[in-house]
Amino acid sequence: MKSILDTSSSRSVENARQLRCGRHLLDLSFPRVMGILNVTPDSFSDGGQHVALDDALRHAERMLAEGAAMIDVGGESTRPGATPVSAQEELDRVAPVVEVLVRELDALVSVDTSCPTVIREASELGAGMINDVRALEREGALLAAVGSGLPVCLMHRQGEPQDMQQAPAYQRPIEDEVTAYLARRVAECEAAGLRRSRLLVDPGFGFGKTVEHNLRLLKYMESLQSLELPVLVGMSRKSMIGKVLGRPVEERLSGGLALAAMAVERGANILRVHDVAATVDAVNMAWAVLQEGCEPPLNKEFDA
Repeated sequence: MKSILDTSSSRSVENARQLRCGRHLLDLSFPRVMGILNVTPDSFSDGGQHVALDDALRHAERMLAEGAAMIDVGGESTRPGATPVSAQEELDRVAPVVEVLVRELDALVSVDTSCPTVIREASELGAGMINDVRALEREGALLAAVGSGLPVCLMHRQGEPQDMQQAPAYQRPIEDEVTAYLARRVAECEAAGLRRSRLLVDPGFGFGKTVEHNLRLLKYMESLQSLELPVLVGMSRKSMIGKVLGRPVEERLSGGLALAAMAVERGANILRVHDVAATVDAVNMAWAVLQEGCEPPLNKEFDA
């Protein structure tokens, strides 16, 4: 799906960013959509749907056609209460998928992992980004990330998936604590040899946060702009939508689109989502408003 905003004339030169992701160059001068591909049996929304290699390939192909700039492959569920998996099990799930997406689709593949072994193997198979919910805090992960040469997204969280939603609490306004944590991790990564130009940040909606925490974090998400790094957000189908609207997982699209538009307004560069086509439309519409115009619509017959 071609974006009506995918032209140089519609981009803000002031906010232009080019992120080198392996052999791909990702233009972040306008918001991009990342399609979620979970190859796990127990993810909260789509567990078990794409574990077969051919199913994963077809789903990734569909998301790319709908406008996803990249595919985020995950082999370990990080939903609240999720059970950890071994490095070998995660690798067995992820490696074949990364390999086939790179070979068959020439896709920009992000790998959602905290495991040093998976980081190293994924980079060798042609992945273009590492997306780590533990911000490279797991032993050996930072060294593996430095060696991979890939950009890394560092996410804020409180606790581990097994216990992170039991009683999350913050001493200061959550946006201040999240920003301070990410600033500290960025500094630590830089000190270890991971260049700042290879870093992105994610405030971690739903990871050790109540509904109220999540809502406030989005309201004041512009505080992350002080880090001067690309911002990735993931709110698609999450329980914050369900609890506010009283909707089950399969009925959370409308709420997710509202959150996506608000995230773009507050500076999000990448939106990690399940529903690519609808989110691309929402993001493009929000961006057109923020830029006060865009190229003429492709379907002029609908102008009336």
